[in-house]
Amino acid sequence: MNLPSKYLENAVEAFASLPGIGRRTALRLTLHLLKKDKGYVLNFAEAFKELILEVKSCKNCHNLSDQEVCSICLSPKRDSSLICVVEDIRDILAIESTQQYRGLYHVLGGLISPMDGVGPSDLTITHLEARLKEPEVSEVILALSATMEGDTTNFYLYRKLNPLGVKVSTIARGIGIGDELEFTDEITLGKSILNRLPFENSLTN
Repeated sequence: MNLPSKYLENAVEAFASLPGIGRRTALRLTLHLLKKDKGYVLNFAEAFKELILEVKSCKNCHNLSDQEVCSICLSPKRDSSLICVVEDIRDILAIESTQQYRGLYHVLGGLISPMDGVGPSDLTITHLEARLKEPEVSEVILALSATMEGDTTNFYLYRKLNPLGVKVSTIARGIGIGDELEFTDEITLGKSILNRLPFENSLTN
């Protein structure tokens, strides 16, 4: 479609570059913003500018944070003997919503996927190994999605972490095979955390 303004075209292209948004939806969003007053739109843009400039990766767990260390890592109420390994922040939000887990987290930043060119060195696995040298850590919970990539990453982590002398467990399979963790309902996810099992037990299922 030919648009009457290059600025309109640029805005549409920016929206259309987002996942799941086609050009028609991008045009509708852009026209919606044009109908708003300038203050609203400038505040909208400023929110994303601040997002890019101010949001940091927690130096302990790689969660998103406004500070160098996230609020979960700083909380004295969290159990520092437990580290729950997740793919990204969406999984932390899903697990926190269950109110069933009080330990710490470690965000991998993805899953091992040779088809997509993602290998172990692209994830935060080396930092995870370093964290497990802390004497208070006694258990690592592998809470990754029940997909081929999730299972591949689980198995790789188990082989790397098991010799380090900490217990390696995985969430119970109340979550269906192929399901993404972030879309699992809170009750099922909460029970999966509470009823976790030693990872080696999952290898025989």
